[in-house]
Amino acid sequence: MPLNTQCVGMQYPAANPYPVEPGMIRRFAEAVDDSSAAFTDLKTARSLGHADVVAPPTFPFIVAARAMSEVVSYPDIGFDPTYLVHSSQRFVYSRPVLAGDRLITTLEITAARTLRGMDVLGLRADLTDAGGGHVVTAHMTFVSLSAVEGGDCDAAPH
Repeated sequence: MPLNTQCVGMQYPAANPYPVEPGMIRRFAEAVDDSSAAFTDLKTARSLGHADVVAPPTFPFIVAARAMSEVVSYPDIGFDPTYLVHSSQRFVYSRPVLAGDRLITTLEITAARTLRGMDVLGLRADLTDAGGGHVVTAHMTFVSLSAVEGGDCDAAPH
């Protein structure tokens, strides 16, 4: 099914709350090779004015990705995430993500187009805390390589 370019502006209901735990933050910080003590040590985080350990700046991507995986699976969008390239992302924060947060994600499709045979999908993910306060907005762009001729990695070589 081709990409439905009419899906721009579609909004999706809030995903189940995502509980942010100190161990998740630590593992993410290790994965991105960021050794800041604010990500692992409560005393350091508090000395910086945070109530708990703080998550690295790109941590919200894993929260948004959970909601995103559901949205791109909807057949009315026509976006194939099989061979996905994460093209760009940026974050607009109201406050840092902290251990103990329960983040709720709502998604909106902000762009859907086909460029040079590749499907490009833009998403906006708004993450709020359990009280409804804005935490961060993630703007992300993804490219589906399966739309490109030869993008099927399972295809026989030519």
